[in-house]
Amino acid sequence: MNAKSRLLVLLMLSVSLISSTREPVKILMAGDSTMADKPLSKSGSDTLTGEVFEEINRERGWGQLLPELISEKGKVVNYARNGRSTRTFIEDGLWTELINCTAPGDFVIIQFGHNDGVITKKSYTNPVQFRLNFVAFVNEVKAKGAYPILCTPVARRRFDENGMLVPTHGEYPDIIRSVAKQEDVPLIDMETITSEWLQNAGVEVSNKFFHKLPPGVSRLHPQGLDDNTHFNERGARAVAAFFVQEIKKQQIKELTGLLK
Repeated sequence: MNAKSRLLVLLMLSVSLISSTREPVKILMAGDSTMADKPLSKSGSDTLTGEVFEEINRERGWGQLLPELISEKGKVVNYARNGRSTRTFIEDGLWTELINCTAPGDFVIIQFGHNDGVITKKSYTNPVQFRLNFVAFVNEVKAKGAYPILCTPVARRRFDENGMLVPTHGEYPDIIRSVAKQEDVPLIDMETITSEWLQNAGVEVSNKFFHKLPPGVSRLHPQGLDDNTHFNERGARAVAAFFVQEIKKQQIKELTGLLK
């Protein structure tokens, strides 16, 4: 083998080695409890005997199910946490932690609104500050050489007496839509998508997608649980699939390359 051939072989081996050791692209998620990873079990104590017990937790965030749809080329890193708004996500240091972990070519998926818009909650963020926070998120992600993707908040399961789904997020989804347009970044309109899903399912069938328990089944919730905000595994898996479908529909090429 002459020198030129040996050099070519070495170059090919180098390229192969680099490709095989390349880190997966991160898909970082910023959001609230509807997106967050949930523990697979929870512990409690019997109010009469003091016995400590552990029980399966059936609540899931849709970000928790997203890894099922991502190939080995990508890695989901879920920073979403229960109860967070744009403001408290920043104040609690979660945004700083996320952005410090963000590298060029990564994706940052941002979904808030459930807790920002409830004026009685400590997490309340007024509409003006909400917009400013989203604009700041987008600009900081871009400054890292990464790709921001904005999501409107998923719909709550709230029907009126005529069986029509009632919007619950006020002006906040429209603020996100306008920021996405203003900053020229992709928008996944999860509110519209999940609203259509729940409306089509109807009052009774839509119950099957949420974290609900009848009385007497759970020691953690002995009186039962009627949660119309948080998903069970079936619901979270469906919502994660809606997100991926929309990514494909919008042909966000850099991210579609990471899907299974």
